[in-house]
Amino acid sequence: MDDSRARERVGRVEALLEELEALPDPAARERAVEVVEALLDLYGEGLSRIVERIAARDDGELAQALSGDELVSHLLLLHDLHPVPLEQRVRGALDEVRPYLESHGGDVELLEIADGVARLRLEGSCSGCPSSTMTLKLAIEDAIQKAAPDLRAIEAEGAARPPAPAQGLLQLEVSEALHDRPAGATDGEPRWATAGGMAELPGGGSVVRRVSGEDVLFLRLNGTLYAYRPACPECGASLDRAALEAAELTCAACARRYDVRGAGRCLDAPGLHLDPVPLLVDDAGLVKVALGTAVA
Repeated sequence: MDDSRARERVGRVEALLEELEALPDPAARERAVEVVEALLDLYGEGLSRIVERIAARDDGELAQALSGDELVSHLLLLHDLHPVPLEQRVRGALDEVRPYLESHGGDVELLEIADGVARLRLEGSCSGCPSSTMTLKLAIEDAIQKAAPDLRAIEAEGAARPPAPAQGLLQLEVSEALHDRPAGATDGEPRWATAGGMAELPGGGSVVRRVSGEDVLFLRLNGTLYAYRPACPECGASLDRAALEAAELTCAACARRYDVRGAGRCLDAPGLHLDPVPLLVDDAGLVKVALGTAVA
C-alpha cells in the first residue's frame, strides 16, 4: 500500500507542531498541548475498543492484516495497542534481513529484549568484519523501524558500536515534532539510495553502476545480489572489468582474487578485503544500497 499520502500528512502535523511549540504565549501553548493530548486520548480509546472487538470475534487473520499495515501498525504502537508482541516483531524483522547477512557469510542472533533494548550477536563473517557496524545500523535498523519502532535501542556483540534507535513512520510526542526519516538518515551518516531493478544481471554476472553520484559494483550469483565499492584494495584499479568465475572475482589489473560470498575477503592475501555496501531488495524488486560513508 502506498504510504505517500500518510507521509504528507505526517509532514503537515510536524509543521503544525513546530508552530505550536513556537507560540510566544505560554498559556496558549499549554492549552494547545492540552488539546492535542485530549485528542490522542480520545482516538486512543476508540482504537482500543476496535482492537477489543476484533480480538473477541476475529481468528487473528484481520488483526494480523491490520498490524501489517505500516501506518495502522504505528498508530496501534502509539497507543500501546499492537497485537503482536515486541519480541515477535523483532524476530520477524531479523528474519527479513537475514538473507543479506547470510549473503556475506554471517548471521545475527537475538539474545534478549530487556527494558526496550534488544541485544543481538553477529555471527560468522559479520562478526568483526569491516561492514558489521554498517550492516547492523542500516540493514537491521531499516527492517526494525518498520516492525518495532517502539524498541528503544539495539546493542550488538561483534559490532564497533550500536546503531541509533529506530525511527518509525509515526513517533508522536507532544513536546516534539513527528519524525518521518529513513533509518540511518541522520546528518553525516549513510543514506539509502535506489539503484533500480538490475535488469542487466538477469542470470548472473557483474556491473558497475552509478548510484546517487557514487560507483557501486553489483554482482549476481545464483539469484543472490551482492554490492561492493568497485576499487581493488590491492592496486586501486576499478573492478568493472574483473573476471567473475563461480564466487571468485579476479582483478584484471593485479590478479588478486576475492570471495564475493565471503564478505569480499581476498583469497590471496588475508589482510585485504573488498568494501561491502549494505544492500536490500524491496517488495517491488527494487535494489537499495547504503551510500555516503565508506566502511572503515
